[in-house]
Amino acid sequence: MILKTERQGANLIVFIDGELDLETAPLFKETIEKKLNQYESVRHLILDLEKVSFIDSSGLGAILGRYKRLSGQGGKISAIKVSQPVKRIFELSGLLKVVKIYENRQQALDNK
Repeated sequence: MILKTERQGANLIVFIDGELDLETAPLFKETIEKKLNQYESVRHLILDLEKVSFIDSSGLGAILGRYKRLSGQGGKISAIKVSQPVKRIFELSGLLKVVKIYENRQQALDNK
């Protein structure tokens, strides 16, 4: 998995390329936590999942953990460019109750 981040004001956009699973979830958590500590004003985490081919319960848990941190500070998480298989996993897991899905970055930014 390859992670790239971009800060845009109070928004942190994370581009994920590859699988978000048991093997890669620790890197995801560590990277996001470092960025949230570095940019304390971030209140909106936007996950670009266009290149995510698979996500398992460890990946879902990693996302949920970041949601708990941000929501405790009045923030939220959005996902963009989500493939149908990954969206289905979000639906089945109940993650859609806390993570909103948008078509693109601008929609996510407009709905903060």
